[in-house]
Amino acid sequence: MNDFVTPPNHVNFLAKKLFANMGEIIDGSIAYLDRNGGGPSELHTHEHNHLFIVVKGEAKILLGNENIIVRENESYLVKGSVPHSVWNNISETTVMAGLSTK
Repeated sequence: MNDFVTPPNHVNFLAKKLFANMGEIIDGSIAYLDRNGGGPSELHTHEHNHLFIVVKGEAKILLGNENIIVRENESYLVKGSVPHSVWNNISETTVMAGLSTK
Protein backbone atom coordinates (compact mmCIF):
# COMPACT_ATOMS: atom_id res chain seq x y z
CA MET A 1 0.00 0.00 0.00
CA ASN A 2 2.53 2.51 -1.21
CA ASP A 3 1.76 6.19 -0.80
CA PHE A 4 -0.86 5.60 1.92
CA VAL A 5 -0.51 7.77 5.03
CA THR A 6 -2.39 8.31 8.27
CA PRO A 7 -3.74 11.88 8.35
CA PRO A 8 -3.28 13.94 11.54
CA ASN A 9 -5.78 13.09 14.32
CA HIS A 10 -6.82 9.80 12.65
CA VAL A 11 -6.48 6.28 14.10
CA ASN A 12 -6.28 3.02 12.12
CA PHE A 13 -6.92 5.09 9.00
CA LEU A 14 -4.88 5.06 5.79
CA ALA A 15 -5.50 7.40 2.88
CA LYS A 16 -3.94 7.98 -0.52
CA LYS A 17 -4.51 11.08 -2.66
CA LEU A 18 -5.70 9.92 -6.07
CA PHE A 19 -5.90 13.22 -7.93
CA ALA A 20 -5.69 16.98 -7.58
CA ASN A 21 -7.95 19.57 -9.20
CA MET A 22 -9.47 18.05 -12.34
CA GLY A 23 -11.85 20.86 -13.20
CA GLU A 24 -15.60 20.88 -12.80
CA ILE A 25 -17.21 17.49 -12.16
CA ILE A 26 -20.13 16.81 -14.50
CA ASP A 27 -21.13 13.41 -13.13
CA GLY A 28 -19.76 10.25 -11.56
CA SER A 29 -20.42 6.54 -11.77
CA ILE A 30 -19.23 3.15 -10.57
CA ALA A 31 -18.55 0.31 -13.02
CA TYR A 32 -18.00 -3.43 -12.69
CA LEU A 33 -15.95 -4.79 -15.59
CA ASP A 34 -16.12 -8.58 -15.81
CA ARG A 35 -13.43 -10.69 -17.47
CA ASN A 36 -12.88 -9.39 -21.03
CA GLY A 37 -15.34 -6.57 -20.27
CA GLY A 38 -15.03 -2.94 -21.21
CA GLY A 39 -15.79 -0.60 -23.99
CA PRO A 40 -16.87 0.83 -26.12
CA SER A 41 -15.68 -1.66 -28.74
CA GLU A 42 -14.40 1.16 -30.96
CA LEU A 43 -12.20 3.99 -29.68
CA HIS A 44 -14.29 7.13 -29.23
CA THR A 45 -13.97 10.83 -28.36
CA HIS A 46 -16.25 13.42 -26.74
CA GLU A 47 -16.16 16.92 -25.24
CA HIS A 48 -15.71 15.94 -21.58
CA ASN A 49 -12.76 14.23 -19.88
CA HIS A 50 -12.88 10.99 -17.85
CA LEU A 51 -11.10 10.52 -14.55
CA PHE A 52 -10.93 6.74 -14.02
CA ILE A 53 -10.22 5.47 -10.49
CA VAL A 54 -9.57 1.74 -10.07
CA VAL A 55 -11.03 0.61 -6.74
CA LYS A 56 -10.36 -3.11 -7.24
CA GLY A 57 -8.51 -5.00 -9.95
CA GLU A 58 -6.70 -3.53 -12.94
CA ALA A 59 -7.84 -1.63 -16.01
CA LYS A 60 -6.26 -1.12 -19.42
CA ILE A 61 -7.03 2.16 -21.13
CA LEU A 62 -6.60 2.13 -24.89
CA LEU A 63 -5.49 5.68 -25.56
CA GLY A 64 -4.81 6.42 -29.22
CA ASN A 65 -1.88 4.11 -30.05
CA GLU A 66 -0.97 3.61 -26.39
CA ASN A 67 -2.07 1.17 -23.65
CA ILE A 68 -2.17 2.61 -20.12
CA ILE A 69 -2.42 0.19 -17.18
CA VAL A 70 -4.21 1.57 -14.11
CA ARG A 71 -3.88 -0.58 -11.01
CA GLU A 72 -5.91 -0.77 -7.82
CA ASN A 73 -5.81 2.53 -5.87
CA GLU A 74 -4.58 4.46 -8.91
CA SER A 75 -6.29 6.96 -11.19
CA TYR A 76 -5.82 8.27 -14.71
CA LEU A 77 -7.29 11.29 -16.50
CA VAL A 78 -8.31 10.68 -20.11
CA LYS A 79 -8.74 13.78 -22.26
CA GLY A 80 -12.04 13.40 -24.11
CA SER A 81 -10.50 14.61 -27.36
CA VAL A 82 -8.09 11.62 -27.49
CA PRO A 83 -9.58 8.39 -28.94
CA HIS A 84 -10.02 5.94 -26.06
CA SER A 85 -11.80 2.97 -24.47
CA VAL A 86 -11.32 1.14 -21.16
CA TRP A 87 -11.08 -2.60 -20.50
CA ASN A 88 -10.62 -5.03 -17.63
CA ASN A 89 -6.99 -6.18 -17.64
CA ILE A 90 -7.28 -9.21 -15.30
CA SER A 91 -9.26 -12.46 -15.12
CA GLU A 92 -11.39 -11.26 -12.16
CA THR A 93 -13.89 -8.40 -12.00
CA THR A 94 -12.40 -4.90 -11.93
CA VAL A 95 -14.29 -2.16 -10.08
CA MET A 96 -13.83 1.44 -11.23
CA ALA A 97 -15.22 4.82 -10.33
CA GLY A 98 -15.46 7.30 -13.18
CA LEU A 99 -15.87 11.04 -13.05
CA SER A 100 -16.73 13.09 -16.12
CA THR A 101 -15.07 16.51 -15.93
CA LYS A 102 -14.89 19.73 -17.92
